[in-house]
Amino acid sequence: MAPSRISPDPPSSETPVVGLTPKQVASFQRDGYLIIPSYLSRETCQTLLSKTHQLLSEFPLEDHPMTKFTTGTDDAGKPTDKTHVGDDYFLTSGDKVRFFFEEDAFDAATGTLNKPKEKAINKIGHNLHGLVAEFGAVSHAGEVGRRNAAIARDLGYRDPRLLQSMVICKQPEIGGAVPPHQDSTFLYTHRPSAVGFWIALEDARAENGCLSFAPGSHRRAPIRDRFVRRQVDGSAGTTFESVLAEDGQWPRDFEHETPSDREEEYILGEVEAGSLVLIHGNILHKSEKNTSQKGRIIYTFHLIEGQEHYDDKNWLQVPGGPGAFTKLDGKS
Repeated sequence: MAPSRISPDPPSSETPVVGLTPKQVASFQRDGYLIIPSYLSRETCQTLLSKTHQLLSEFPLEDHPMTKFTTGTDDAGKPTDKTHVGDDYFLTSGDKVRFFFEEDAFDAATGTLNKPKEKAINKIGHNLHGLVAEFGAVSHAGEVGRRNAAIARDLGYRDPRLLQSMVICKQPEIGGAVPPHQDSTFLYTHRPSAVGFWIALEDARAENGCLSFAPGSHRRAPIRDRFVRRQVDGSAGTTFESVLAEDGQWPRDFEHETPSDREEEYILGEVEAGSLVLIHGNILHKSEKNTSQKGRIIYTFHLIEGQEHYDDKNWLQVPGGPGAFTKLDGKS
């Protein structure tokens, strides 16, 4: 992303919306992530949970391709020959609301669902912010949207664009582990600029698969691979391709360390419902499988810098191209 800074208050007759304090910006720059407790009220979380359960209840199984979500990486987060989600249902979801199943939601022998559909979905995406008003209201619209825009400004964004949004369910007993990864691998710009806004709608603890972070890894872990379409039209699925140093492995004007292959130490990011977690596009983070009886539903959306180049090899495309990604300008 653009160099982090505290921007001057925009000229306006209105009271400027508070984004981040200088201390919070410094913490994000140092660690690569920032936890902000009580960002959303419990009442707002309940509204979003109710809408999530409604979506899960009402989506039809008829004609659904039963697409599973898988990362295409090994337990260490390295790309493998394992097939990542790459069918048409996935690749055309950028401007839609679609449903993706947990890998363990199917009987190995018969291939049929072994859970009710409401308990079998891994995630819902990728345009909740644009098509579901309740999620738009905590993304780019209204009072929360204005604060999100202020946060983006304080992180150095000049033209923040919201390009995807998801509910991730982390279902009881079968919610799959997510290996170490960097978000800019999956939402690549030249140069890398992604940041995640991750909001817990339920308490996220170790037992139900909360996030874990390698603090400071965003300064020593370049983006070495990116997730792309094999063909621009999506006809051949998806794969990973290498990102060379000259292509842009670090955010623009970003002060980083010499890349290191050291084994990273992860710390838990346990949070209560309503907490916002900001996630730098280069930081290594992961989550374990949910083996508990409790769910861990979260809502997340990602921004990129609109002034960086987002090409047509990226898996996520929308009609109208990158210029059609939602502006986060605090005016919706």
